[in-house]
Amino acid sequence: MKPRYQFLMNHDREPPPPFTVAAFTGTDPATEPKTTTTTVQGVQSVGVCYGVNGNNLPSRQEVVDLYKSNGINQMRIYYPDEQALQALRGSNIDLILDVAKDTLSSLTNANEATNWVNKYVTPYAQDVKIKYITVGNEIHPSDNEAQSILPALNSIQNAISSANLQDQIKVSIAIDMTLIGKSYPPNDGVFSDQAKSYIQPIIDFLVSNGAPLLANVYPYFAYIGDKQSIPLDYALFKQQGNNDVGYQNLFDAQLDSVYAALEKTGGQNVKIIVSESGWPSAGEDSATTDNAKTYYANLINHVKSGNGTPKRPGTIETYLFAMFDENEKNGAATEQHFGLFNSDKSSKYQISFN
Repeated sequence: MKPRYQFLMNHDREPPPPFTVAAFTGTDPATEPKTTTTTVQGVQSVGVCYGVNGNNLPSRQEVVDLYKSNGINQMRIYYPDEQALQALRGSNIDLILDVAKDTLSSLTNANEATNWVNKYVTPYAQDVKIKYITVGNEIHPSDNEAQSILPALNSIQNAISSANLQDQIKVSIAIDMTLIGKSYPPNDGVFSDQAKSYIQPIIDFLVSNGAPLLANVYPYFAYIGDKQSIPLDYALFKQQGNNDVGYQNLFDAQLDSVYAALEKTGGQNVKIIVSESGWPSAGEDSATTDNAKTYYANLINHVKSGNGTPKRPGTIETYLFAMFDENEKNGAATEQHFGLFNSDKSSKYQISFN
């Protein structure tokens, strides 16, 4: 697996294990209407992840201005990019701030964690709306960094509390779907045997601190991993009616499988923030501009509709991946084609974010 942002942060991207399915068809359109596409007024816009692994991208200030001009009020960045933090001052954009992968081990030390917060958080906290700090993105139980996650979470939380920012900023991690051992039917969702000992104390931490769990949810990767069982329309929110376990789309099924896993580990009151979701426009036969536009447009309408998932009605705080195509990424060919905007700041899909 290749890191999405090279040495700065971890964003491994390989297809997760096949999304085990029973029957996705057997719909009843008369009794199970498809997801509404009506935009609800007054609901926050979706967020967009801002990656910088490209050699042709606009300046940080231009990017912040592009967020504002498109009504995108939430951003995720993958390391404490001080140019981006400066550009965000006074922007009123909510921010997910990731800890860089290569600094995780050092932040197990209380003094280092305090220094990190004093450098990257407290100087900006008054005029940059830092909402979440992500201590580890898609760290797997077998990764060397896994042993650092819980102590780093505690150290950063203590430093945030010492700065009296614990009510403003929640500290968490971002997981991918590979930590879920069984995901279908969604109510049977459970963390894998390998992941349980790793994730349980982290969930206990989230419960103790009233923090959400961040999850990167990609129907695209589940679909390409099991095209024989998963219809494309189900992955793109286009299926008419629900399947035999009550789901109209793969996104909701994946998200509810994580909620089910949380319920089985004492995290029934933990909210999930969808910290990434996207569909590439090139690099593989299902990665087309039309499919990507359909996915993003339908995802935006769905998460803002208030319908929520069968297990969790309501709006779903969601961050689209990603703002730009990034031409210096490693990995699969699709990795360079998740952008919503081109490097010249023109919109790839002409979709509304609010």
